[in-house]
Amino acid sequence: MEVRSATETDVDAAVRTLTRAFEDYPMTRTSLDPDQYLDRLARYQRLFLTRIGMPHGRVWVTSDVSAVAVWTTPATPPNAFAPHAEAFKDLAGSRAALAAEYEQAMGIFRPQSPVWFLALVGVDPSRQQQGLGRAVINPGLAAADAEHSPAFVETQEPANLTFYESLGFTVVAELELPHRGPIHYAMYRPAH
Repeated sequence: MEVRSATETDVDAAVRTLTRAFEDYPMTRTSLDPDQYLDRLARYQRLFLTRIGMPHGRVWVTSDVSAVAVWTTPATPPNAFAPHAEAFKDLAGSRAALAAEYEQAMGIFRPQSPVWFLALVGVDPSRQQQGLGRAVINPGLAAADAEHSPAFVETQEPANLTFYESLGFTVVAELELPHRGPIHYAMYRPAH
């Protein structure tokens, strides 16, 4: 399966893939308003993809866009998220205060120095277990290695830990998010 940088023509398909991949994800289920959840999730993915990943980071997709990886990089401006804070808050809806509390708790474990941050990765459920996640993540890891930069990823899905460990990440923090939220895992991959 060919992997390439995403273009504007891939956005709709990438949003569909990410929405399907995250439909039952613990973090999005708890931090997005359940009212019109799938619509909110799709708008969240579109906002992240088109306003953060594509203009300020790197996005790789498979040729059929059934797998997507969205990275921020050491070159991503620190204030890239600020102009979109209200839009993300609106998407969280009734869960906005909880989402902000989660973000604050997770932020404690994020690297303070620039890293390649795997912000989103999703594979369409019909295409999982075929190596596509690894395929779209590998270009980001190669780019991080070429820059001698560490990489970082977060997950709230324990089933993902072994997969990320196979890519060289190590759990550096584990935290039960407030209000009986999901377990949050911060994972770090040193510079190579």
